[in-house]
Amino acid sequence: MVLKDNWYYLLFVLMLASCQKGTSNFDDSQVFRYNEHSNITSLDPAFAKDQRNIWAVNQLYNGLVQLDDSLQVKPSIAKHWDISADGEVYTFSLRDDVYFHRHGLFGIDSTRLVTALDFEYSFHRLLDKNVASPGAWVLQNVKNFSAISDTVFKIELKQAFPPFLGLLAMKYCSVVSQEAIEYFDDEYRSNPIGTGPFRFKLWVENTKLVLRKNPTYFEKDSLGNQLPYLEAVAITFLPDKQSEFLQFIQGNLDFIKSLDASYKDDIITLNGTLQPKYNQTIQMETGPYLNTEYLGIYLDHKNKITSNKLIRKAINYGFDREKMVKYLRNGIGTPAINGFIPSGLPSFNNLKGYTYNPKIARELIQTYKDQTGNINPSITITTNSNYLDLCEFIQRELQNIGIQVRVDVIPPSSLRQGKATGKFSIFRASWIADYPDAENYLSLFYSKNFTPNGPNYTHFKNIDFDRLYEKAISIVNSSKRFKLYQKMDSILIDEAPVVPLYYDQVIRFSQKNIKGIGINPLDMLDLRTVFKVD
Repeated sequence: MVLKDNWYYLLFVLMLASCQKGTSNFDDSQVFRYNEHSNITSLDPAFAKDQRNIWAVNQLYNGLVQLDDSLQVKPSIAKHWDISADGEVYTFSLRDDVYFHRHGLFGIDSTRLVTALDFEYSFHRLLDKNVASPGAWVLQNVKNFSAISDTVFKIELKQAFPPFLGLLAMKYCSVVSQEAIEYFDDEYRSNPIGTGPFRFKLWVENTKLVLRKNPTYFEKDSLGNQLPYLEAVAITFLPDKQSEFLQFIQGNLDFIKSLDASYKDDIITLNGTLQPKYNQTIQMETGPYLNTEYLGIYLDHKNKITSNKLIRKAINYGFDREKMVKYLRNGIGTPAINGFIPSGLPSFNNLKGYTYNPKIARELIQTYKDQTGNINPSITITTNSNYLDLCEFIQRELQNIGIQVRVDVIPPSSLRQGKATGKFSIFRASWIADYPDAENYLSLFYSKNFTPNGPNYTHFKNIDFDRLYEKAISIVNSSKRFKLYQKMDSILIDEAPVVPLYYDQVIRFSQKNIKGIGINPLDMLDLRTVFKVD
């Protein structure tokens, strides 16, 4: 098959490169192979917006800090840091043993040490309007930043913002070298030079991407062994998910990252466990994912039916989330019965949200009819084809309780644009956390964040919610801040501007010989400690 032929070519390229550099040959056992369904658009961290880009960039770059699998902020290039008592000044002490990937542009030494000036340059570049990075917002609350010395970097905020360290862990904030940016200019996207565990080797767009082990990487494991363990990472771009699955089953891929309707019943049971026929060859891991799948309700829409809270609550009570997750998701996911903030965050709201109760739903609809005189309420749910089965399930359930439902299916790009412009009364959406703090979710309902200038797609506005939001984002004490988050989530439950469907789960399938891949609620791929066994 074409993909298998690609692997032979990749191995030939890698072995040839190894021989040319005078190092020992290696075989397929030292190469980690996975597939992306669409082409990576850039290997520049300033454009690490989509997961496909983020995963590749994560192997190539480092920032000041990083997140572990429990979403705790840990040192990276910064050894440690101090935060002022008012939460507005961050002072980072940098390592003095981090080098950029080897390249001739660095002169006779082919590399150089990373200093605080490199972070100063990288942050200025992130904010540069000519660069037009989609990640510039990460620094929107930053008043100033500067290199105090080669190993000390200071950031001053406009006001305290406790989730800030989590923002700095995003790949947008990776360090780059001025020499590389100026040398490659517009071609830097395909000629990345970072500090990460792997370095760039080969990219044939829409076909393959090859990364090689960085022999000068600064991190070691707990026993003092050099990271990474792997010799190379090889990424292909096979668009068809069914074909990808077949390649994985045949052993031509080491890992697949998602569950698709085309093969979900073949690989997992209705209870969300691995089918017995694969127990000897495949391993499956699942865990909480900071992703809430939901129906958003645009409250400023000309369709006044959905502006009525009775109808919004009836929709929330009117379908069985547990049945939906079991039969349409094969048990992968948690029914969203606890508000909008997903499980996996410490501020997760355990207060009761909406569970399936058709009796209450019918009573709410009857009250709506009595109050408005509208005896035939009807709504339209807009979605893309990937979620048609979920929306049709909700359609059937709601029609049983007295709401007529139409489902419109449109392309993903049209759906994104329509959400931002208030075109749809009800739309299927998801919110994946950019950083591990519930503020990331609650900002969707802050009235000053109305689309198209912010992420408030529902145009929800509530004075009490806004007051709590503004108070919470300035509180440094985590437990006090979390209590306010939970109060805000309770307001969302009561006002029902959204219909939470389920809190997603990360699901990963890998070959039995893959070890150390781990799993985390941001679904980040970290290959530093991955290895293969015979």
